[in-house]
Amino acid sequence: MKCKVYFNDSCSVCKFEIDHYKKISKNIDWVDISTNKNAKKETKMSAKNLLRRLHVKKKDKIYQGVDAFIELWSEIPRYRFMAFLVRIPLIYHLAWFLYEIFALFLFYKNKNQLNKLERL
Repeated sequence: MKCKVYFNDSCSVCKFEIDHYKKISKNIDWVDISTNKNAKKETKMSAKNLLRRLHVKKKDKIYQGVDAFIELWSEIPRYRFMAFLVRIPLIYHLAWFLYEIFALFLFYKNKNQLNKLERL
């Protein structure tokens, strides 16, 4: 089964980063949560949670936030070292904390999309 990445293509920061990964990886399914009606159903996540963090579905398990990045990076050969590094406990906790702050900022920046996502 392929890895599926659920991301917000309407967020300029998210789009920039995901576009980079798309260019270097061919074995990943990319799902834009801002237009895909099945994203909430497939992930069993609320629109708010989907908008708040990156999500990855791999072997029927959903990862979010830093854990989603770890799974994504482990699928891309040139980023596997990042997955390895971020799994180290001290680095993991620091990365988790920094990601949550940055993701919260992006969530509030893009919060106007929440009503649209809830209607999908």
